[in-house]
Order: sequence, then structure tokens, then C-alpha cells
Amino acid sequence: MTETTHTAPAKVPRTAAPARARVPDGGRPGGSLLRRLTPWLFLAVPLALLITFTYVPVGNMIYYSFTDWDGVSPDRRFTGVGNYEQLFTRPELFRVFFVSLYYLAASAVQIAIALYFATVLSFDLRFRNLFKGILFFPYLINGVAIGFVFLYFFQDGGTLDSVLSWFGAGSDHAWLGDPQSANTSLAGVSVWRFTGLNFVLFLGAIQSVPGELYEAAQLDGATRWQQFRHIIAPSIRPVLSLSVILAISGSLSVFEIPYIMTGGATGTTTFVIQTVKLAFQFNKTGLASAAAVVLLLIILLITWIQRRLVPDEKVDLV
Repeated sequence: MTETTHTAPAKVPRTAAPARARVPDGGRPGGSLLRRLTPWLFLAVPLALLITFTYVPVGNMIYYSFTDWDGVSPDRRFTGVGNYEQLFTRPELFRVFFVSLYYLAASAVQIAIALYFATVLSFDLRFRNLFKGILFFPYLINGVAIGFVFLYFFQDGGTLDSVLSWFGAGSDHAWLGDPQSANTSLAGVSVWRFTGLNFVLFLGAIQSVPGELYEAAQLDGATRWQQFRHIIAPSIRPVLSLSVILAISGSLSVFEIPYIMTGGATGTTTFVIQTVKLAFQFNKTGLASAAAVVLLLIILLITWIQRRLVPDEKVDLV
């Protein structure tokens, strides 16, 4: 018998399909243009809202400040810088800035209190989350509600007088009856309300400090005060600078608490309350707009000076 051998058919090599060349975006018509426009498409709605509700009103306010518009009639007579001359030559219009000194002092107090509690509660302490909530809770309450609550708190025979009578220090003093005690009381309300905001800012900055620094300081025998002075204070300097800017601008633009509690009576009129009354009570929208422009320029000037005196420095503690 003859042995037959079967040979496997030879495999025909398959030709690979030619690779499709990748064409960059710039090779497609309009690809590069679309890539450049994509960020602006995402920014279109926020920019439209910002321009519509911020820059356009500010531009209109600047324009109104050069007119004698009453806020109602369609006629707006151009007066030049007459409103600004009237604002700076009438002492009663500019004297209200002295009321802001009470709130400026209150801002310094609230920054000190917030910094103290933020430092204490950043360390391991029992019930520290409870204390954090207690400190931040007043900032969550509506300012109008706070005004009505403290209106009853400071009234004759109200909560404050009742508490003082328990300690034998009862008084028939009208807390909102004279300028000094009224402004002091209102500034105290602002301390109670806004301490929580500064507290949260400071606490976040302190907790961002690496824990290894505290451990190394404890190993070296550093006290709590030394840890605050050499670790915490340098690390929160930018946040502290921000808090100072917010405190100054806030003390110059106080409105809702004195407006709800006293309506600007008994010498508690702030610059913003006076501006609102000029616009809506005395129908002097042009003069009120000039006052608003002056307030804006003062805040910007103070912020610029503060940033020049205390520039942001990169803190590197590690």
C-alpha cells in the first residue's frame, strides 16, 4: 500500500486594512473655531446674567447720578456734578458715616471672637460639632427676622431688662432711645449675627494646615499659644485679610438691622438708609445715585489701600 500524505493548504496572508488617518480638529472645517468657542458657550449664560443684573444697573446708577431724576418722570435733566457738590457741601448728608464707626468696632470684636473659637474648636474637644453649629446658626437666620426678635429684646421691660432684673441690675433705660446706646445695641446685634461667617472662614483655613505641623510642635513642647502664633496665624493670613475687607465694607453698608429696628431714628441712620430715603421717600433718585457711587468708590479705595498695605503672600509652612 502506498502511504498518502495530506498537506495542509497554505494560508494566504490577509492584507491588513489600511489604518484610517486621524485628522486633527484643525483639519475639519470649523473644528478649531468650535474648540475656541466652547469655553465662551459655557460662560454665555453666567456672563449674560452678570452683565444684566450687575454692570448694567451700575452703569445706569452712574448715569442717574449726573441728573436730577425723581425716579418716576421720564424727564432726566442733566446737572453735571451738581449732586456730588451737594453731597459734599451738606454736612448732614455725609455725617451719617460716623455711625459706621460703631459697626467697625463691632466688626473688630466679631473677628476676635470668631478667631478665638475657630482656634479652640480646631483642636480635639468634646461637643465641638455642637458648638460649631451654635456659632454658625445666627448667620443662617433672615436679617429681617433677627431685627424683629431683637426689637423685642431691647424694648422697655423686654428680655434684656428681665434678665438684668434677675441679677438685681434692673434698669428702666431705653436701650434704643438715645443715639449712643441705640447704635451700641444695634452693633451688638451685628456681632451676634455675623460672627458665624468669620468663624467658618477661619475654621476652614485652620483645618487646612497639615496635621504633621501640630504633631511636630507638640513633640517640641510648644504650647497652644505658640502653635497659634507660629503655625495658625501665618497660615490664615489671607483669610484674615479677606475678613478685614468684608468687615470694612459691611460696616459702611449696614442696612437691614437698623432699618428694621429703628428705621434710622434716634441717630441710627446709616449711609445706605439715608440713600434709600433720598430715592424712595424724597424722590431724589439722582442725589441718591450719587451717594451710592460715592459709597462704592470709598469701598473700592479702602479695599485697594488694604491690599497694598497687606499684600497676599504665599504661605509655605511645610
